[in-house]
Amino acid sequence: MSFRCAVLDDFQSVATTVADWSPLAGAVEVVSFPRHFGTEGELVAALADFDIVVTLRERVAFPAGVFARLPRLRLLIASGMRNSVIDLAAAERHGVTVCGTESSSVPPVEHTWALLLGLARGIVPEADALRAGGPWQSTLGVDLHGRRLGLLGLGRIGSQVARIGAAFGMEVVAWSQNLTEERARAAGAALAASKEDLLATSDFVSLHLVLSERTRGLVGAAELALMRPTGYLVNTSRAALVDQDALLAALHAGTIAGAAVDVFDIEPLPAGHPMRTAPRLLATPHLGYVTEANYRTYYGQAVEGVQAFLAGSPVRRLG
Repeated sequence: MSFRCAVLDDFQSVATTVADWSPLAGAVEVVSFPRHFGTEGELVAALADFDIVVTLRERVAFPAGVFARLPRLRLLIASGMRNSVIDLAAAERHGVTVCGTESSSVPPVEHTWALLLGLARGIVPEADALRAGGPWQSTLGVDLHGRRLGLLGLGRIGSQVARIGAAFGMEVVAWSQNLTEERARAAGAALAASKEDLLATSDFVSLHLVLSERTRGLVGAAELALMRPTGYLVNTSRAALVDQDALLAALHAGTIAGAAVDVFDIEPLPAGHPMRTAPRLLATPHLGYVTEANYRTYYGQAVEGVQAFLAGSPVRRLG
């Protein structure tokens, strides 16, 4: 075989079975790595003998230095069509083609509601108590009907979250810097007067924004202080939208009722990270995109991407 393909961060060891890789048989050797490479040195050492790499979302950074140290690399395929941790200009300088795949917005929408409902009904502490022989009913659930859901961001994912909120009988309001009343109304939401007003008046706040210099740290200590003591924050978008230290401080102080997060400043989350033990926090290991259908798309289109590259006609190029 003249080509070798590495599949990174295959934590569930399903990448090579959830999609059909047989079209590459005889031409490409596919090797799946079920563990994360925590340092640039480990990554470069592991990938030194590979021509093709398939990477998952934005977990593994490919800065200029990595491309410089991987002279054999010729094709990098990332799941999704947006990736902020790949230096596309450096890839081009080093002769590496970078391609993406489609990605469904349905799984993160569903996971947002799994987390929000988990918070509202105390699912985790009640389930843990039941298994451990603890108290029978120890929490008092929060009704969604009639409560206000505030959405920071009303794009492809946020608008779907809004429609589900309306189906629960919630009052849905939304805000982003460029959001108009017309666009908000089309998604079944009202336009909040301001970000501050949304935070101060919502019972649940959920973030659905693209990370940029404009949105980084959008919710910090001052914004969290505006929230009601009975309010909940949900973040399934990007960790850096929220000041992590400020969120931890609010959770420990009890100035908000709780939070649910699926994204972190470091992933995978180190064993001793304070997010693992914070009170009033429902945390999941970035599961928003992790579904069978999404993985079939990611890896099925990765196979297509490798085939197209080898045929001299790359598809879904990034940059």
